Amino acid sequence: MTLDIYEAVKEARTIGITGHIKPDGDCIGSCLALLAYLRKRLPEAVVELFLEAPEFSFDHIPLRDQIISDHPAREPFDVFIVCDTNYERTGDAKEYFDKAKKTINIDHHVSNAEGTGQICHVVPEAAACAEIIFDCIDPAYMDQDIAELLYMGIAHDTGVFHFSNTTPQTMRIAAELMRYPFDFSKMLDDTFFARSHMTNQMLAHAILESRFFFDRRLIIGYTDWKRMREIGATRDDTGGIVERLRITKDVECAIYIYEKKPGQWKASLRSSSDLVNVAKVGEAFGGGGHARASGCERNGDLEAFISALVEEVGKQVEAK
Repeated sequence: MTLDIYEAVKEARTIGITGHIKPDGDCIGSCLALLAYLRKRLPEAVVELFLEAPEFSFDHIPLRDQIISDHPAREPFDVFIVCDTNYERTGDAKEYFDKAKKTINIDHHVSNAEGTGQICHVVPEAAACAEIIFDCIDPAYMDQDIAELLYMGIAHDTGVFHFSNTTPQTMRIAAELMRYPFDFSKMLDDTFFARSHMTNQMLAHAILESRFFFDRRLIIGYTDWKRMREIGATRDDTGGIVERLRITKDVECAIYIYEKKPGQWKASLRSSSDLVNVAKVGEAFGGGGHARASGCERNGDLEAFISALVEEVGKQVEAK
């Protein structure tokens, strides 16, 4: 059943929206599109979006300046909406969720199949949260900005329609959104394909330090804190590295790890086939995501983390 988001929130005078920590293109696009739509439908209501500051590549997307990246104390929202994640990954926005009079969760992650909220609209078969938002809104209120944001979200979570989660419905929605005159080519160049020179340096290091397992079907690359400090890199410069590892010849699963701060490691996982469901691997470390794309974190020793990841991947590889 499709959720009519307007019907769910039309009595509200204050509405808050958030997504997950370290928001990606789908999270950003979904949240901003929903913000724009609800402001059009409910011009008398206060509608606000709380997200961590997106990476620089999103600086020029529509409504970027409407994102609130701190969390000021305020009265409880009438409705608080969580997009593209569960409650646990909303960071400081948890406080708004906890106090809201009504909570809604819109997501497509299989690891969040039950949803978290009084109204849970989770569609695991959707390629992106933006695909679900498209179905939740009245097309009479679609405009160029909303279309661009939804297209961006779908394109990012499908690897620009390359990943196996892309469906005929995904393409139909994308075609409908392309009826609006935004420059989708430039938007994708800016937000998806562009890489800083710093990212290229980190990619080169990750490739040089990468290791193969299971007859080259698994590749793991990493960047430690020392290296990141030497070249002045931040987490914003890690985008896309795991995908470059994934497309290495013979590789069916790729993992990229970077050190957020001394002893604190973040891993991004991708797979190219049914050999490894990386959502299950991520969940083993308290993370999660999709069968083909997930993430997790762990504190401690890098080698111990790599060994644990290899062991977890091996449970699936050796069973097939």
